[in-house]
Amino acid sequence: MAQTAQTIMEPRISIITLGVADLGRAVRFYRDGLGFPTSYKNGEGIAFFQTGGARLAVYPRKALAEDIGPDIDPGTPGFGGITLAHNVRTKEAVAQVLALAEKAGATLVKPAQDVFWGGHSGYFRDPDGHHWEIAWGPMFAFEESGALVVGG
Repeated sequence: MAQTAQTIMEPRISIITLGVADLGRAVRFYRDGLGFPTSYKNGEGIAFFQTGGARLAVYPRKALAEDIGPDIDPGTPGFGGITLAHNVRTKEAVAQVLALAEKAGATLVKPAQDVFWGGHSGYFRDPDGHHWEIAWGPMFAFEESGALVVGG
């Protein structure tokens, strides 16, 4: 069966990641202040929050820029400190989705590769400059609806 754009990239955003100046402060704001559920433990480098749709993540802004690529300066207006993530079901699908995005007019920023957190990911920039991470991780699962499950 031939793969189409719809079978390679399912129509969903898995994670919206906000680059933050102080991870602890951000966790306290979303978890303690707003009541967003999370399995975050002190000392972890990123926090994921369960929401009714896409998951929200907070991650140090400088580390987020470094994860996208060496040419991203976290202090310039060109980097908004936010990424959209689309998680895929297989490691191989990361490269397939990145190729699909390039064919559609995106700019490849970081090719598919194994990453420090144990997964496989890459980034593209859409025609308006928004950064998308395409990621697979052995720790991620999906609900029947396609929603991403993170944490415990």
